[in-house]
Amino acid sequence: MTASIDELRAIVARLRAPDGCPWDREQTHNSLREGMIEEAYETVEAITEGDDAHLCEELGDLLLQVVMHSQIASETGRFTFDDVAAGIATKLIRRHPHVFADVEASDTGAVLKKWDEIKRAEKGNKHTSLLDGISGSLPALLYAEKITQRAGRVGFDWPSPVQVIGKIREELAETEEAMAEGDADKIEEELGDLLFATANLARKLNVPTEVALKRATGKFTKRFQALERALCERGRKPEDCTLAEMDEIWDEIKRGE
Repeated sequence: MTASIDELRAIVARLRAPDGCPWDREQTHNSLREGMIEEAYETVEAITEGDDAHLCEELGDLLLQVVMHSQIASETGRFTFDDVAAGIATKLIRRHPHVFADVEASDTGAVLKKWDEIKRAEKGNKHTSLLDGISGSLPALLYAEKITQRAGRVGFDWPSPVQVIGKIREELAETEEAMAEGDADKIEEELGDLLFATANLARKLNVPTEVALKRATGKFTKRFQALERALCERGRKPEDCTLAEMDEIWDEIKRGE
């Protein structure tokens, strides 16, 4: 394992060398930001597919991002890959005293509570919010999920999913009311509340919001493409049809699945 990591680091360093690859030499932390996000999403997609070969490949691509950023930083003496690895290793040991020390934590809830206590202590016990440290650059649904998850750790949460469903109905009614009023600002606000409540329900049901939405969108994409093919076989296009005609074919596609 060490040899493989060292080989990868040597390859990246060679690519970044003065006589290396022009593209790799031009890269900066900023220019690689989108690539990091893209590789993370592709890794999640491989996990969802349950394809081990694909997952192994995508984890490699994600690891390359870490090595690349570390190499860029090392060139100006800021930090190295070893610093990155040592930092996370130290943090894992410090934040798992129930494994590496004498602290007891009998279940996941106790582990997370202790994790939060340690994080606050790391900040010098000064006043911090329980919600600190959640990246605002996360996708909106995932951000909502993380925020409510943190609040739930101290009991600020709906007792059961059934009550969240009641909240969703309430937010839907308020959205309909805003639509009736024709107030665009109010519609946006109420739709946000509705989405937030839906993300809360997903969390309560242990369903990852991003994965669930991606799955639903993928299902819609597959059915719409089947609709296009069905119409093409009839010498027609979606824009030439009425909604009723397309709905009829759509229902046929659903029944055939």
